[in-house]
Amino acid sequence: MTVLMLEALDAEVVQWLAERHDARFAPELVADPLALRAAVAGARALIAPPELPIDARLLESADDLCIVARLQGDMVNVDQDLCRARGVEVARVVWSSANAEAEFAVGALLDMFRNPSDGGAKLGRELGCATVGLIGMTPVAQVLAPLLASFGTRVMGYDPSLHASDDEWSRWGVEPLSLMDLLQTVDAVVVLLPSYERFRGVLSARVLSHTRMDQVWVALSPSMLFDELALGEALNRGAIRSIWFDALDPAWLDAGRPLARRRGVRVTDRQANQTREAATRAAWAIARRVDEVLSRDVPAVRAAGQRSR
Repeated sequence: MTVLMLEALDAEVVQWLAERHDARFAPELVADPLALRAAVAGARALIAPPELPIDARLLESADDLCIVARLQGDMVNVDQDLCRARGVEVARVVWSSANAEAEFAVGALLDMFRNPSDGGAKLGRELGCATVGLIGMTPVAQVLAPLLASFGTRVMGYDPSLHASDDEWSRWGVEPLSLMDLLQTVDAVVVLLPSYERFRGVLSARVLSHTRMDQVWVALSPSMLFDELALGEALNRGAIRSIWFDALDPAWLDAGRPLARRRGVRVTDRQANQTREAATRAAWAIARRVDEVLSRDVPAVRAAGQRSR
């Protein structure tokens, strides 16, 4: 077997791969660790769902593996250092769901502006008259910024890896600000930073203390970016009136936790990137990348890594 698929792809994509490589579709293996490791031992490419950890236990007998690919999800449970040491490429589609997530963010903002969740008699607001801050100039942000501008929205942004003088800001029509200045200025915030470990807790008590009153937030990034207690306090004092999470750790809603039973906290279960179009784009991108990797010679670094073990 050349390609082990543990996640469903479009029928046309599966046929395209099967015409080029020996492929097996076996999603049931995710629930059977022993059988999964045996199957991976004979595979050169693995297409894995986001809930499957790519770790030493899975990779220990995968001597022929060249590429691990994901259609969706982050990489927090992928041992990328180990993959690199073994010469295994880790492939994930970055752009495929950008349109879907940008549209989802616009919909969430419109809903929260028009339907205040504090139970008061406040009138809704128009998105076109608001200022929106984007935290993270990701592919989603690059689609979202022009969408917001089409409403007449003023768009500001912060990205820790992008200097204020970079041409990317003007290219996408976003005004760069420091994180503190952005939180003190905007009416709404969309959190788009990737789930890198270095960003864990970046939205800390010190940062959230600068939030202006009555903001609405949409978080398409995992909740790990937030200080849980600080977020609860921001909601308590009304700085954040409403926040919509699309990737919230379910434990954060447990009784006794700061967000439990809180008015103004809305949660969806990773729906932002779930569209037919995004799934099709991702499947084709992954299939083509797998084909490229399997069609070339195995890199010397991978062969050397195997000889050293």
